[in-house]
Amino acid sequence: MRGRDDEWTDLMRSANAGDGAAYHRLLKSVTPVLRAGARQGLARAGQSPDQAEDIVQDILLAVHLKRQTWDANAPFAPWLFAIARNKLIDALRKRGRRIFVDIDDFSETLASEPPAEPLPSVDIASHLDDLTPRQRDVLQSIAVENASIRQTAEKLSMTEGNVRVTLHRGLASLAAKLREE
Repeated sequence: MRGRDDEWTDLMRSANAGDGAAYHRLLKSVTPVLRAGARQGLARAGQSPDQAEDIVQDILLAVHLKRQTWDANAPFAPWLFAIARNKLIDALRKRGRRIFVDIDDFSETLASEPPAEPLPSVDIASHLDDLTPRQRDVLQSIAVENASIRQTAEKLSMTEGNVRVTLHRGLASLAAKLREE
């Protein structure tokens, strides 16, 4: 490891001094190490390693853009690996925590559940009548007429925030009434 770090440090010094061939050799030498590290980091985070190449490209771009900030008196590898770690963390944050589940594992369970029966329209209308006029208008506009929050706000001369609050309260009221029955 120490020999490789010394080699990388010498190549980076030469590259920063203007030696294009040394820069090319450096990038060619670090890329497989970065690729393996990205795959390992993705696997540890429970992510698919197929996105490792994108992370490697981000790392190499950052190295290229920031190479003049590297201290030529310091070893190169710790600087490189700090960039790599930060780019991996950025990629994982951007991706969020996602768990992929094969839907085929649940196909029998999903198929066996009977579809929920909708309430008869007469019942819905009677429940809407129990709401305040403003709640009824908002629910009618959004749920029945399929209007957006913005369209409903314009139509009813309300702010979008007020429409959201009224919609939430109306739905909560309907849910409470349906639970009673």
